[in-house]
Amino acid sequence: MSQVPETLHYAESHEWVQDNGDGTVTVGISDHAQESLGDVVFVELPEVGQALAKGDEFGVIESVKAASDLYAPISGEVVEVNEDLEDAPESVNESPYEDGWIMKVRIDGDIEGLMDADAYQASIETDA
Repeated sequence: MSQVPETLHYAESHEWVQDNGDGTVTVGISDHAQESLGDVVFVELPEVGQALAKGDEFGVIESVKAASDLYAPISGEVVEVNEDLEDAPESVNESPYEDGWIMKVRIDGDIEGLMDADAYQASIETDA
């Protein structure tokens, strides 16, 4: 069973969002998503300074099974990317909520419209 931390918010496209309390959020993919992908071998990161609108494709994650697009769960500007993923993309599998984060974004607006942990858990159980 996938881990779904209660402190995070989730998009239907399986990205998680952590509010950093300073106008920025950290974004990654959920434990459920990394389990579905299998062994991650490459993560295409967005550019620092890139403007994102909610729903925009911002990168690609490749595994031994498939390549999947990554979608912005919120609107804002990319202020940092996890460059460690270039040499260690398996961090997404090993630690999706800590070491496997993908980007930090200075948000435009708020994170309303994302699912809480209970709603996300219910949505992935429906998909199963």
